[in-house]
Amino acid sequence: MDRQNIQSESHRAAIAKPVFLGHAPAIERVRAAADRVARGDAKVLITGESGVGKDVLGRYLHTQSTRARSPFVALNCAGISETLLESELFGHVKGSFTGAHRDKIGKLQLAHRGTIFLDEIGEMSLRMQALLLRFLENGEIQPVGADTTAARVDVRVISATNRNLPEMVAAGQFREDLMYRIKVVHLHMPPLRERAEDIRMLIQHAIDRTGSHVAIDEEAMEVLERYRWPGNVRELQNVVEQLAWLGHDGRIGVPDLPPALLAAAPSTIMRKHERRRQVADDLFQTLTSGSHKFWDHVYALFLNRDITRHDMRELVRRGLAATSGNYRAMLHLFGIEAHDYKRFLNFLAAHDCSVDFRQFRTGATVRISPRAPGAPQGPPASSIARPSDQESNVH
Repeated sequence: MDRQNIQSESHRAAIAKPVFLGHAPAIERVRAAADRVARGDAKVLITGESGVGKDVLGRYLHTQSTRARSPFVALNCAGISETLLESELFGHVKGSFTGAHRDKIGKLQLAHRGTIFLDEIGEMSLRMQALLLRFLENGEIQPVGADTTAARVDVRVISATNRNLPEMVAAGQFREDLMYRIKVVHLHMPPLRERAEDIRMLIQHAIDRTGSHVAIDEEAMEVLERYRWPGNVRELQNVVEQLAWLGHDGRIGVPDLPPALLAAAPSTIMRKHERRRQVADDLFQTLTSGSHKFWDHVYALFLNRDITRHDMRELVRRGLAATSGNYRAMLHLFGIEAHDYKRFLNFLAAHDCSVDFRQFRTGATVRISPRAPGAPQGPPASSIARPSDQESNVH
């Protein structure tokens, strides 16, 4: 491929500015430093724990730079063997090794006039470190199997690692001269536990990306905010996606959170949650034993604000669990006359206390509407059944 074709590909490879969320002081300092650094061509080393978003910062630096209209080429150095990594970076000529059936342009050459992002650079072998150092010194590309230099390229190098490079240098696992070459500017991405004030914003952004319409209760949000997130933003995104798919009635409460988060939840929150669960258990026992009736007792407690919407929804959950998701069968359990069925459903709907019955149906599955290719995935609002949806199916 000649230089003209490489430049032609550069425009097609231009990327959109990534979403770089956060207002915590730690992330604001990183963003301010990145804005200053982006204007130049200095090599940048980004450090931070796994999952903090080092790749997002790398793309942000590129899109804010004068190279933004040129390609951004990313390569994970940990996911490729040494032989293939050399070929990926520098390219190869036909016949240079088994499987090399044609000439191949390397990523450094493809990134001409743009940026190359070398993720997990701490995983490079010492031999590959020497080859990269030679390129950084003269900008020349020598493909695998070639006898001469193929090209000289202009590339900005941004590297990232979750390893401690000074410690690796001391242990003889990383070249000190290479560390200084790639670390002209050092940016450190803070872990999520140091920017707890950004968690709500990140959670909402992750929910929006799924295309779902779930809402997280305040108590559950407090648990999420106090969790230490050892997997950082990547773990948070994974948890939110799970909750979006499993939040059948559109609400996420403390019981819906993964066990790891509940185990780390503050005892005060868990005690409050246990109290609320006890309220629902007591109400259910009172109704099913015949001691009280729904309209005379529970309805009055709700109107007087002695119990909350959460308590009412938990009571309805217990009723649906006992009747395998049959709202009409709950009438007998709760001491409600058959002619009050519509009134009962309307009361639940009016006060936002309805619960999706399908999750309690044995062997039932949630309908997921088909989506167009590329559309955000998540449980669509149309898949959340309302109590009235089942009327024609109840006998």
